[in-house]
Amino acid sequence: MFGYVTINKAELKVKDYDRYHAFYCGLCHALKKRYGRLGQFTLTYDMTFVTLLLTSLYEEKSEHLREHCMVHPASRHDIYYNKFSDYGADMNMLLTYYKLLDDWDDDRDFKALIIAGLLKRRCKRAVQENPRQAKAIKTYIVENKACENAGEKDFDKVAGCTGRMMSELLCYREDEWSQYLRQLGFYLGKFIYLMDAYDDLDKDEKDGNYNPMRQLMTAGYGKEQIDAKAYDMLMMMGTGAAAGFEKLPILENVDILRNILYSGIWGKYNERVKNKSASHEKKHCIRKLEKC
Repeated sequence: MFGYVTINKAELKVKDYDRYHAFYCGLCHALKKRYGRLGQFTLTYDMTFVTLLLTSLYEEKSEHLREHCMVHPASRHDIYYNKFSDYGADMNMLLTYYKLLDDWDDDRDFKALIIAGLLKRRCKRAVQENPRQAKAIKTYIVENKACENAGEKDFDKVAGCTGRMMSELLCYREDEWSQYLRQLGFYLGKFIYLMDAYDDLDKDEKDGNYNPMRQLMTAGYGKEQIDAKAYDMLMMMGTGAAAGFEKLPILENVDILRNILYSGIWGKYNERVKNKSASHEKKHCIRKLEKC
């Protein structure tokens, strides 16, 4: 479901991209340090955002390393690593572990069960050190499954499961900024869920899978109306997330974080719209040729 919280590279300065990538490598470094090679395979851009956000908010100093890795074996590359890299790694592992258990429960996916078994012992420390966040992820899995089983049609209710989970993940500790971090996380989580539903709509309709947006099809909405409805909901969630972010006193890395929140999270949406437009244009050309 995740993978939407990333940068728009085309709109980012080279120095900012290099810095973002160094934090991404720092998260990978933390996963290897805390969870071994297996942990590195769970790496996502989403938790890079969390690491960068918390580092910037709390003005945490990062250790600057230069190392080789599996992806860059020939030359050393920059790494920015700090305690929030470890926190991002913990959240990354918990999300992966509980998602694998959910895959086993849903589809009896033996591969997911085996990998979850390998991660279980490694995840114990993450659960012990982050009990509130671990509970939020487990609760999200249960609530989301209940919505799917009930065929929930209320967009706000079903997306709220992801929103509440993300609000707890972004809230590192209870302090004067926790309210705004939760606001940012809540709306960002809802954006992620709705974007994922919109992105998978055609596939889920074909396969008969649960998707809250399928009700728009059964209600007689045309494709353009569905696109407009999806855009309105996504814009509302994106605006709510941005409003929470702008209340935080962040100066360092602010251009990178704004790039993600105002542009990067829309990457999949823009790609889908572009592909649909290209497909429509192709069909239009074919019809014109058939008439000739």
